[in-house]
Amino acid sequence: MTQKPLIFAVFAAATVALAGCPESPAPTTNSAAPMGSAMTSASAVAAKPLPPMPKAPALAATPEGLAELKIPADNAQTPEKVMLGKQLFFDKRLSRDGSASCETCHVPEKGWTDGTVLSKKVGGAMNVRHSPTMINVGYNDAFYDDGRGETLEKTAEAAWKGQLGADPAVIAAALAKIPLYQVEFKAIFNSDPTPEAVGKALASFIRTIRSGGSPWDMHEKGDKKAASDSAVRGFDLFRNKAGCAQCHAPPAYTDNGYHDVGVGYEKLDPDTGRGKIAKDEKLDGAFKTPTLRSVTTHAPYFHDGHAATIEAAVDYMLSGGIKEKNKNLDPKMKVVKLNAKEHDDLVAFLKALEAPATPFERPTLPE
Repeated sequence: MTQKPLIFAVFAAATVALAGCPESPAPTTNSAAPMGSAMTSASAVAAKPLPPMPKAPALAATPEGLAELKIPADNAQTPEKVMLGKQLFFDKRLSRDGSASCETCHVPEKGWTDGTVLSKKVGGAMNVRHSPTMINVGYNDAFYDDGRGETLEKTAEAAWKGQLGADPAVIAAALAKIPLYQVEFKAIFNSDPTPEAVGKALASFIRTIRSGGSPWDMHEKGDKKAASDSAVRGFDLFRNKAGCAQCHAPPAYTDNGYHDVGVGYEKLDPDTGRGKIAKDEKLDGAFKTPTLRSVTTHAPYFHDGHAATIEAAVDYMLSGGIKEKNKNLDPKMKVVKLNAKEHDDLVAFLKALEAPATPFERPTLPE
């Protein structure tokens, strides 16, 4: 689930300099008491109180067309935890050098990807895969395109280390010196910031990135004016002639499985994807089926980002994929010939899966 010195907020403390007059008599044993009282008083005045725990917005209702999220027992979904996770997601202080945040590769206005074919990690190294969208990732059973992430919490922590180049223990210690973060972690986790707590907070926020309530959802609910006639025809093609629903099964529009569709086999050394993780040559070239909800918001497409538009992605899938040097091409991959009108209808259906656009409000970060 596209994976730094920090700016620290420091609690102020006062030091008191005492100047003595040479003509004054030597202090008696009782003179130390008022001096100590003065220092204590000055420190108390200078120390800044911690900020109050902010009020968190209520959790949003499950969008139309989506199932309820399965929340792990050890990471309850609370408004406060989501609020904290949202702050952390957009905070560049999580990175090794303060140059990047989770948002760098997962931009809300770009469908929670970065719009580039491949992105850079902190430090300059290039990623070998396109940044995946965060849309509906909370419904996944495993994470990353190859499924190597066992839980969303562990995946968030792994991306924090890998993509942002962070030493989680060092960053967590730095977060503990930021007054509002100190308050929030204490209130939510009853502890100072820890790598595990950061991963849990990030996962809680990421689970709120959901796409539902699309025109097609409204159509299926009974509003027959919500989707165009072209989209209706496209859905019939999606289920039948084009065969897309075999892997992109409604209502999630993914089967959460792994399929070799031939992407990357034009290269000398193709990415083996799931096969490498599962240590199974029969899965070489297989990658997780992405959801098609709001898919039209986050070009480019496929794990290598080679399809620049949704039309190009559709064309590739209809072509049946690359068979040369590919011993594991999924048998569901067939050449499908659509005329221009049918092609437009199929794309119209995919666009009808796009959730209504709403402005995303970024958080105010703790200072």
